[in-house]
Amino acid sequence: MIVQFVRQKADRFFASRVKRSDDVTFGIRNVYIFFSRQGLLFGVLLITTFVTGINYGNNLVLGLCFYLFGVWLLTVFHTFVQVSALQVRLVEVALAQSGSIGWATLEISNKSAKPSRQIFLGFQQPNTESLSSENKAVLEMSGSVVLPYVDKSVLVRLPVYANQRGRMTLPRLEIHSVYPLGVMKVWTYAYFECPMWVYPTPVAFDWQNNKKSAPSDGNEWSNIGVVGQSDFDTLNEYVEGESLARVSWSHVARGAGMLTKHFADSVGREWLIDYQDMPNAHHEGRLSELAFAVLQMRDSQMPFVLNLPSGAGELGQGDEFVNQCLLRLAKEP
Repeated sequence: MIVQFVRQKADRFFASRVKRSDDVTFGIRNVYIFFSRQGLLFGVLLITTFVTGINYGNNLVLGLCFYLFGVWLLTVFHTFVQVSALQVRLVEVALAQSGSIGWATLEISNKSAKPSRQIFLGFQQPNTESLSSENKAVLEMSGSVVLPYVDKSVLVRLPVYANQRGRMTLPRLEIHSVYPLGVMKVWTYAYFECPMWVYPTPVAFDWQNNKKSAPSDGNEWSNIGVVGQSDFDTLNEYVEGESLARVSWSHVARGAGMLTKHFADSVGREWLIDYQDMPNAHHEGRLSELAFAVLQMRDSQMPFVLNLPSGAGELGQGDEFVNQCLLRLAKEP
């Protein structure tokens, strides 16, 4: 209980010294340094040699103590500048699935003339007890990244456990180093402003009995077409180099000029995915079923419309459109 209270107080203190921003520059105000676990033994050694030298009046022991103290002072300086010279910018936060792993891309830059070495960085993950064993393995392997050398700038991709649907504030990023001797540890925190959007976990249901044609679809053919050879689409002005076989000679004979025929192939039916048609009675359950339906449409590469309580969607298809629909599900109240 006491440990938790002290930890909460420390977290609030650290957060108060750094405002939320997607571009963080570190300095003397928000970089901290103290003995590492191994460095505590070094501190005990300093105290022991000093006390021994004083008690026994041994100048050799005192000389060793002062020499080690000088090494410690140099170590403090060199360790501190490894992190204080860094700048972190949040480049991108990918859309994530609830209960899974999302990814954030960071740019680590060095504003000093000398490179920083042995930089450890990683997000402080929330409670991961409900995470699957596969995703836990991903966190263990990629959750903390070691940068042996940071000269100008480097891109880093870090995992984040997405534990809730909707708008998720990124956990704080911890950066630390114990270079060069491992005696001192320097660390800092970054709090990013840009959120991670998390769409619901897909829940399978009887998809074939719940999908239907979009209301605008009056027949079995879609009004979305792709360039092809089957159906006549439009007439355009003739461009030099086009095949003469596509020229509409009937228009030439009537004096309408040279026009070329363009054809298109239909992509098939348009499907409607409606919130009201989902079999689950609960709001979050329906959103999860909608996520499943949207991903099914992505696999089938068919055009569809997604209707939500917050508003009706537009007709579309493809990976980009699917991501837009998943983002709508993530933002749904």
